[in-house]
Amino acid sequence: MEQPDLAAAIDAAAEALVRVLDPTGSRHQMTVSPTQLRVLSLLSARPRTNVNRLAELLDVVPSSASRLCDRLEAIGLLRRVADPRDRREVRLVPTAAAEALLRELTERRHRAVRAVLERMPSRTQHELLLSLLAFGQAAAPTPAAVQPEPGTRTA
Repeated sequence: MEQPDLAAAIDAAAEALVRVLDPTGSRHQMTVSPTQLRVLSLLSARPRTNVNRLAELLDVVPSSASRLCDRLEAIGLLRRVADPRDRREVRLVPTAAAEALLRELTERRHRAVRAVLERMPSRTQHELLLSLLAFGQAAAPTPAAVQPEPGTRTA
């Protein structure tokens, strides 16, 4: 009997997860694209981000990142704010509406995943949790591979 291919099983599970999560964002597809949601998520997690750093995170040129920010600013989901320490530096700040949108989307995604988990036996859920935690630890960058964010000082 052939051993199941673990990488293929993980790939199939990732595709199933995408299918479960996809409908949860469909209500906002008209006004906010997946790329714009990604930008808002990145900025929410990194409060001191400027356009150049955002471009690096997205792996795009700064002008493309700036245009994305222009669109988000036009629909009230992003503000450009001068850095109090260096007024020449402009930070990108998600608005309260953006934070509410991200919370709502996260809550809907969690509900969709919980609905699937409820169809699984408790023991299997626990085994999945342990496996996902171990996978996350194995996939985490090693301390030598972690690079400080630009602008942060090290000792």
